[in-house]
Amino acid sequence: MRLLLYVSLFLAITLVSFTSMQQKQKIVFFGDSITAAGVSPTGYITVLGNLIAQKGQKDQYELIGAGIGGNKVYDLYLRMEDDVLSKNPTTVVIWIGVNDVWHKKGGTGTDAPKFEQFYNAIIKKLQAKNIKVVLCTPATIGEKTDFSNEQDGDLNKYANIVRAVAVKNNCPLVDLRKTFLAYNLANNPENREKGILTADGVHLNDKGNSLVADEMLKVLVK
Repeated sequence: MRLLLYVSLFLAITLVSFTSMQQKQKIVFFGDSITAAGVSPTGYITVLGNLIAQKGQKDQYELIGAGIGGNKVYDLYLRMEDDVLSKNPTTVVIWIGVNDVWHKKGGTGTDAPKFEQFYNAIIKKLQAKNIKVVLCTPATIGEKTDFSNEQDGDLNKYANIVRAVAVKNNCPLVDLRKTFLAYNLANNPENREKGILTADGVHLNDKGNSLVADEMLKVLVK
């Protein structure tokens, strides 16, 4: 009888441990219009979900889009409580920066010191809740490969800021700026401004969504 009790107790503990190990990962993707489109049928979040399902891990992950068109880094900071923390995520993927640079042409961008300040503030608040934070560099504002896109200089500067912030805060990095440049160098011999990974130089086409999903899979799913 005592042996049976010990066996039952051991099985119960094992089951609890296994259940804890299998706790579903809730990932919130936090960003702008690129992320808002990520939940569309061909968007990168949807494609990533399909890749996870193909690996037989669909039940282990819940993917949530939290993108709003036109957002800059301070918009993310202001809506973090309602759109991210309220969902109790285990991981947050931050992909922001394109509008902070792009909108400078209209006078409504974000200067570099403020961009870095708000970015660090977002990470600090998330990490205080024991949330894993993954950062993404802004990918592209024009796909020309000879650095003749009008805002390449600024975009590279802001991508470097994100890289430095990732190191400072010990955050995994999905370096989409580097990935997009490499892909275009290999696949854009005509030096086209759009149509390789984007529909308009900024927003992703199907190939762009697929590439982003592949890169995020490497960091988010083990």
